[in-house]
Amino acid sequence: MAEAYEEDRRPRTRAVRDNRRHQWEKDRARQPEDLRRRTGATERDTGLDSRNLVFHASYRETKADAGLADAFGVPEGTALLERAYRTRCATEGAPFSLSTSYLRRDLIAANPALLDETNEPWPGGTQSQLHTVGIELDRIEERLTARPPTPEETRRLRLPPGEPVIALRKISYDVQDRVVDVTDVTLPGDRTELRFTTPLERW
Repeated sequence: MAEAYEEDRRPRTRAVRDNRRHQWEKDRARQPEDLRRRTGATERDTGLDSRNLVFHASYRETKADAGLADAFGVPEGTALLERAYRTRCATEGAPFSLSTSYLRRDLIAANPALLDETNEPWPGGTQSQLHTVGIELDRIEERLTARPPTPEETRRLRLPPGEPVIALRKISYDVQDRVVDVTDVTLPGDRTELRFTTPLERW
């Protein structure tokens, strides 16, 4: 752990996450694949080129516990696809976040490619994936809290002592008002900036 803290004393890439990213992702969902492959959300947040990033995704099938069942509005035990994502700068040891996404298996099973982690990183991300099974997002709700990290989060994010994390739950609703994606993201407080821009209708 001492070596990790030595590394963490060096300046590390910051990520700026703003709520306009969701419309940006939706606009890209129907673009040609070659355009979607050029850049992703992490590149947008960090300014890094994809060649400077190390990406990892792992999938597993699971069942909704009480908390996820409540978030999705489905019975406990409903089949879900759990997807864990980790992306880091190639010259740094810690990922930008710890992100775990849950999709209802019944809504995506029509496209077997969505169940296969080897298809990651998917050009255009989750909204593009959902588009392949006819799902269009209507809105995204994000809930943010700050808290002390768990020992595991401290280790995986290589946090300096006393540094908090930002816990984000992102809930995506489709145009039929169904919850189609629940994502839990743990963001390191020392290198994450959150920005919110709210367009206001003119009088």
